[in-house]
Amino acid sequence: MNKKVLILSNHFVTIHKFRQELVMNLVERGHDVVVSLPYSNETERIEDLGVRTINTYVDRKSINPIKDIKLFIEYINLIRLEKPDIVVSYTIKPNAYGGIASKLCKCEFIANVTGLGSAYYKGGFVKKIVSALYKMGFKSAKSVIFENEGNAQVLIDDKTIKQDQAVVMNGAGVNLDKFSFCPMPSGNVIRFLFVGRIMAEKGIEELFEVIKRIRSEYNNVEFSFIGWFEDDYSEIIKEFEEKNFIKYYGYQDDVIPFIRNSHCIVLPSYHEGMANVLLEGAAMGRALIASDIPGCREAIVEGKNGWTCKVKYVDDLYGKIKRFIDLSYNEKVKMGKFGRCHMEEIFDKKKVVKLTVEEIER
Repeated sequence: MNKKVLILSNHFVTIHKFRQELVMNLVERGHDVVVSLPYSNETERIEDLGVRTINTYVDRKSINPIKDIKLFIEYINLIRLEKPDIVVSYTIKPNAYGGIASKLCKCEFIANVTGLGSAYYKGGFVKKIVSALYKMGFKSAKSVIFENEGNAQVLIDDKTIKQDQAVVMNGAGVNLDKFSFCPMPSGNVIRFLFVGRIMAEKGIEELFEVIKRIRSEYNNVEFSFIGWFEDDYSEIIKEFEEKNFIKYYGYQDDVIPFIRNSHCIVLPSYHEGMANVLLEGAAMGRALIASDIPGCREAIVEGKNGWTCKVKYVDDLYGKIKRFIDLSYNEKVKMGKFGRCHMEEIFDKKKVVKLTVEEIER
């Protein structure tokens, strides 16, 4: 039976970059898909997928209760107006307020936890608020989809959800056709690539310290950065560029040329849902070095397509990067090929989309 599916999101990128194939599949199967998100100059790209969009302002960072109450009321009115068969949400505020609104409107609801975020790991007052909202939002959820086992277990252990509500998938998966395998660059220069928000919780402080050490020892190693500034790192980025320690390219809609030009993806993050850049890099045949945390370790088979490193531990990150530098070219290539096979076996986006659609249609 065809359904009307209302998707709640806090940003264009969440849908277009990571859930585009899912939306297209739902449309192809005859479902009426409506996407609620804050409008931007990119919104038409979502509408081009064959869906209708609704402008809903979501302040991702605000903890202003008045703004959040307005969002909650807006979701209630939206669900009553659209009368969807099912609501599917992504990220914290759509998950929490969309879940409570769906319950009040007696509408079926599926939440997607793409990561627990800094609130859960920092603890304190904000965590208590988020936890309380999740408990209310997820109480009547048909299912709560997670990108890794670790995040699911956290919410099960603190009784935010029941065991039978949790559905764990391999992140959003990776499009193996789009991120196709390509030969590793030859030549003397070894290139590392970081893709993500430039912020402390992505391990930027530790990575910068490692870069200073590596660049003092090797003159044939490059570090490139792609991503928005979430914290104020403009001065150190500028300093490192002037010293030729790094190359900074800002946010890039298409990361493929940068992955193609690299040898290894580096992500010393403190927490992740599932790090898409690791999946994309491995799919294209690049080695990986990332934190030993849920959301990163799943992409790495230790010593085969890269290494994990201890969180916030500069010496371990330095050691793994140095270890990769000292590999022969053929050893680097072998790592890249293994990573591609690992993605084909476990992280194919087609498999993830199929499972998600089945959950929505169930």
